Amino acid sequence: MRAVPTWIDRVHDREKLEQCIYDIAFKPDGTQLIVASGNRVLVYDSSDGTLIQPLKGHRDTVYCVAYAKDGKRFASGSADKSIIIWTSKLEGILKYTHNDSIQCIAYNPVTHRLASCSSSDFGLWSPEQKSVSKHKVNSKITCCSWTNDGQYLAIGLYNGIVSIRSKNGEEKVRIERAGGVPIWSICWNPSKDEHTDILAVADWGQRLSFYQLSGKQVAGCQDGTIAFYQIIFSTVHGLYKDRYAYRDSMTDVIVQHLITEQKVRIKCRELVKKIAIYKNRLAIQLPEKILIHELFSEDNTDMHYRVKEKIAKKFECNLLVVCSQHLILCLEKRLQCLSFSGVKEREWLMESLIRYIKVIGGPTGREGLLVGLKNGQILKIFVDNPFAIVLLKQATSVRCLDMSMSRNKLAVVDEHNTCLVYDLSTKELLFQEPNANSVAWNTQCENMLCFSGGGFLNIKASNFPVHQQKLQGFVVGYNGSKIFCLHVYAMSAVEVPQSAPMYQYLEKKMYKEAYQIACLGVTENDWRDLAMEALEGMDFETAKKAFVRVRDLRYLELINNIEERKKHGENDNELFLADVHAYQAKFHEAAKLYKKTGNNSRALNMYTDLRMFDYAKDFLGSGDPKDTKMLITKQADWARNINEPKSAAEMYISAGEHLKAIEIIGDNGWVDMLIDVARKLDKAEREPLSRCAYFLKKLQHPGYAAETYMKMGDLEAQILLHVETRHWEEAFSLVEKHPEFKDLVYVPYAQWLAENDQFEEAQKAFHKAGQQDEAVKVLEQLTHNAVLESRFNDAAYYYWMLSMQCLDIAREKKEKQLEMLKKFHHFQNLAELYHAYHSIQRYTDEPFSSHLPEALFNISRFLLHNLTKETPLGISKVNTLFALAKQSKALGAYKLARHAYDKLQGLRIPTRFQESIELGSLTIRSKPFHDSEDFVPMCYRCSTNNPLLNNQGNVCINCRQPFVFSASSYEVLPLVQFYLEEGITDEEAVALIDREAPKTEQKKDTWQETTIGDSQTLHLDDDMAKIEADPFTAKLSFEQGGSDFVPVVVNREVLQSMSKRDVLIKRWPKPLRWHYYRSLLPDVSITMCPTCFQMFHSEDYELLVLQHNCCPYCRRPIDESSP
Repeated sequence: MRAVPTWIDRVHDREKLEQCIYDIAFKPDGTQLIVASGNRVLVYDSSDGTLIQPLKGHRDTVYCVAYAKDGKRFASGSADKSIIIWTSKLEGILKYTHNDSIQCIAYNPVTHRLASCSSSDFGLWSPEQKSVSKHKVNSKITCCSWTNDGQYLAIGLYNGIVSIRSKNGEEKVRIERAGGVPIWSICWNPSKDEHTDILAVADWGQRLSFYQLSGKQVAGCQDGTIAFYQIIFSTVHGLYKDRYAYRDSMTDVIVQHLITEQKVRIKCRELVKKIAIYKNRLAIQLPEKILIHELFSEDNTDMHYRVKEKIAKKFECNLLVVCSQHLILCLEKRLQCLSFSGVKEREWLMESLIRYIKVIGGPTGREGLLVGLKNGQILKIFVDNPFAIVLLKQATSVRCLDMSMSRNKLAVVDEHNTCLVYDLSTKELLFQEPNANSVAWNTQCENMLCFSGGGFLNIKASNFPVHQQKLQGFVVGYNGSKIFCLHVYAMSAVEVPQSAPMYQYLEKKMYKEAYQIACLGVTENDWRDLAMEALEGMDFETAKKAFVRVRDLRYLELINNIEERKKHGENDNELFLADVHAYQAKFHEAAKLYKKTGNNSRALNMYTDLRMFDYAKDFLGSGDPKDTKMLITKQADWARNINEPKSAAEMYISAGEHLKAIEIIGDNGWVDMLIDVARKLDKAEREPLSRCAYFLKKLQHPGYAAETYMKMGDLEAQILLHVETRHWEEAFSLVEKHPEFKDLVYVPYAQWLAENDQFEEAQKAFHKAGQQDEAVKVLEQLTHNAVLESRFNDAAYYYWMLSMQCLDIAREKKEKQLEMLKKFHHFQNLAELYHAYHSIQRYTDEPFSSHLPEALFNISRFLLHNLTKETPLGISKVNTLFALAKQSKALGAYKLARHAYDKLQGLRIPTRFQESIELGSLTIRSKPFHDSEDFVPMCYRCSTNNPLLNNQGNVCINCRQPFVFSASSYEVLPLVQFYLEEGITDEEAVALIDREAPKTEQKKDTWQETTIGDSQTLHLDDDMAKIEADPFTAKLSFEQGGSDFVPVVVNREVLQSMSKRDVLIKRWPKPLRWHYYRSLLPDVSITMCPTCFQMFHSEDYELLVLQHNCCPYCRRPIDESSP
């Protein structure tokens, strides 16, 4: 028995001082605990220690409490001389007093009579009586106790006397003990089964004495000796497979799962006499009834039981067994079969006392019982059959029984501690072993059993010798590798490796049986040994299962390979065994078996794979040259893997594996060795020669690579080599002889030229190669780079070249004409913008500028008018507005300057401009809000003065005629563009302009006489009136107020009237039309570049040409010899 704390509470008074506990009492059903502490009675919930209620009724310390047997009342006695009777609802119903303080109280176990004892008397109270009968005593009462039948009350006195009184208080027996030592405690025997009442008396002298009701002493220690008595309780338990049920604390049943170590406690609240367990059933015998529990579910791990049936009868039995639907009661020679309702269905009467009984399973309602008798007879009984079957009869009494898994063998332990094993079919004694006190068959293996005895566990497999190991206790079950052992009161599951019996089977080459034993539980090394033994024994099925257990994929792959070969008809076990030996590192044995089976190549492969080349050479001897070559190749592979490349290359060359040798030589950069190999190779071996050339080229030896390509006769590779190494002369010389390869040279040559800024040459090369699109891509990339590097003058030039390239493509490829023309106009526009922005960028970023303020003023306006929609990459609106603001302010265009400064306020200004802009924004406020009229641009078509900042862009606000700017100063030129009437070709128009109409002779001024009626008038002719109007000037007229641009369209007559000195023609290549411009101020000299068709003031153009020796826009070189 053992005590486990469930809860603890410390009692304090109002001043937080700890209070002494004088007495406690449980309610009979165990749900409440009554505590006497201080002047209060405390009522606790016994399950969790919750204080239900403190009862106040006493005025002094409460010394004792007691509960009535039926649990309806309890009483408390106090130093205030009073007794209070309380109900189970914690209500006080009665109070009576004594003359002295109350020492002890006790309820009669049969009636509600209460004995209350004080220092000088005791009283008896019952609900039937209205008064309390009191009886005087001559000494202080220390304790009292009622007998089980409630007929007698024993009182212990301070003077050492024990007085036994009747239930009415009359003294029947007086026990006077020697020495007069005060009595400490007395108690009658609580057992109802005993026919005599025994009183236990303990005194302050530490003596324990036992007396009969007559006062006769049964036991005691009067002679001064000390006797120690141990109370032993018999073990009440039951076992079925891995579930073990046992009694705990006399009234509880604990069911323990021996595998998972789960436990569940079933509280019965009465003495547990017998326990039986089977499958999902649990039977518990109590003094007056039997409870049958069942599991909630069929789950093997479920530990929740519920009451299925209750048999409210008192049974006497020696053994109790439960089945699925029956209870089996064993009483000496008789077996009774009861249903769960308590009805006796069947009874068997044996010849001798029943010593052992066990359920051995079977169908529900038809289970079998194994019964062993004292006379040595062993029977099998089915619960639905009234006739017992005699299995065998032996001479000695049965002590323990068990039947094997297949019911073919029976193990018996007799009274002489001998374990005997019988074959039930032949009744033959198979073997016997001494020193056994219990036996159990393995429930998972037919031929294994264990028995215990003499402090040892014995495991026996088949007919092999017994394996022993130390073990204390009794064996009660054997499941797989777990042995269930009962030692004293504790059941435990012992894990026992089955290595010894497995090796016993392996020695006999019984691999399948050894596998069955291993499945019960062995170590990983044991599994590996089993797998190897089975593999060598050609039992591939068992070996495969064992290797799966140890997860050895290598051997599983071998077994699968062997099984596949078997399926294809290969049955040479010696060859299979050779493979096994090779896997087991028994290489020489494997080689012998390979040679024996005629598989020399396998032996050779094995040695070479293991880098055992010496063994391989010994194995070959003077064999086939092919095998020798293969061996050298493999040795070279190994040398390569262990980082000995030179040896590997030499071996590959000697083995004729030139490609592998070349790879190693090339990777390591051994040029001399590579040249030597290339020269020794035959020209027919193109692949090795090609690899040689590749590595020679990679190692910067193009001459030797060209020599190798020449040896191969590979002209294309030779040309590509010259191109890659930029040996253009050699490449072109080969192309002259073999023009079919020109694309291989001209395209990369053009790319190289473009990368080196030789764009004209690159364009020619692309043209020769027919790669116009590629030329455009290269120029686009270079242009983008120029913008990123802020080389805007170069960007303008590149964009102009791109536009001309697109024009060429549009002329040559009709399908791309629209796309290319769109790109042409786009690139032309970008070229103009970047050309203009170059001056702004130099002005803002460089400390000095060569441009006049008027030029910067005009350029800034030109750019702003063209940046209304989107701003190209690299062009800064801030820089443009800054330049415009500065120059406008300097030139007196204050209104425009103020507008530019206002615009700048809404942009993110660089730090270097912030101070200047802030200052300019303030100072411009002091200037007049108007612009100087000196710089107002005039339209030469309609003579309208346009504002400096034009919302319409670079066109007239009145006639919408586009302005023509000088490409250097960006002043508006006195040019008006006109268009040819429909049907007039460019050639005809030029011919008409060149033909110039003859001029009429001018008449001298004369007087003219005019007669009108009677009057006569004389006047002088006016020259201007005589001069006929210019036909082109008449065409300049347009409808006022129109929002659409009306171009100037001329006919043949107008063309013929023009002077070719006044007409400028942009002679664009096809598919573009020519553009015609008429100068309205012939005295203003204008020069147009014949390549890019940009217009300049002649003086500006000549100055720029002198500075750069080329057109400032398209960079066309100027021939100095030309006029």
